[in-house]
Amino acid sequence: MADALVSQRRLVSRFVKIGKRTGYSLWLIAIILFFSLFATDFDGPLVTVVIVTLIVGSVILLPSIVLSYAVRAAEREDRAATGS
Repeated sequence: MADALVSQRRLVSRFVKIGKRTGYSLWLIAIILFFSLFATDFDGPLVTVVIVTLIVGSVILLPSIVLSYAVRAAEREDRAATGS
């Protein structure tokens, strides 16, 4: 039973890492595009790309952050229960 929980927690942790990398990368792309558009003009399809990357990055990043806190709390609770 404990092995199944540990393996499931590792799987969730792996997806959380991928989600965080993807979300933060999309935010970075949006920030870079925003400042490049700010230096030039805010016309064209790049404005849509900035908005889409912010929205998609947020949608991916929100559950990743919440699940990362859940995984850490479960690991902390397991360590407290085992006494180490």
